[in-house]
Amino acid sequence: VQLQASGGGLVQPGGSLRLSCAASGFLMEYYTVGWFRQVPGEEREGVACIHTSGVDMTYYADSVRSRFTISRDNAKKTVYLEMRNLDPEDAAVYSCAAAPATTACRVLLSGEARYWGQGTQVTVSS
Repeated sequence: VQLQASGGGLVQPGGSLRLSCAASGFLMEYYTVGWFRQVPGEEREGVACIHTSGVDMTYYADSVRSRFTISRDNAKKTVYLEMRNLDPEDAAVYSCAAAPATTACRVLLSGEARYWGQGTQVTVSS
């Protein structure tokens, strides 16, 4: 079982990045998936989450709502995080995690995940 986050890098303030979370070893299409970020010395923050289906499929933290978009491609076993209008305060290590589909996003983003992936560094600087 593996979750691999990628797509991080250096971007200027106001720029955009798209992160990918690729799954292997389990059926991601049956899992709720979330993105988290963490700055050294600070608590991990759950920023976005996507269910497998339903009307209210996505959930965002207030800090990123309207700037970040989470989506999934089950055929590719990948969840994406599109980040726009990035600010230096968005700089962090971003990682993804998955929990069974019955898990609510608020629960997953509190840290209750079954699988965790390694992170990818996002740096926002001019």
